[in-house]
Amino acid sequence: MPKSRIRKKADYTPPPAAKQAQVIKLGNRSWVAPVMLAMFLIGLAWIVTFYVTDTRLPVEALGNWNIVVGFGFIAAGFGVSTQWK
Repeated sequence: MPKSRIRKKADYTPPPAAKQAQVIKLGNRSWVAPVMLAMFLIGLAWIVTFYVTDTRLPVEALGNWNIVVGFGFIAAGFGVSTQWK
């Protein structure tokens, strides 16, 4: 009985360095840390002011929704923090 041919796979060779993907350098992100900290502090100050003034400030018409606004600022701070490198 005849023997079947053995199929050999070529060894993997990585593409040359010239064809490799170039690293995309984004702009300066020095604004991220100050904006993130500002959002955290504004949110904290909003909630503390709401409790200390016995729900009269920062916006009396919002009532208990002032807490949601404060946490919204804090969440925005976390959102900005994803841009930090």
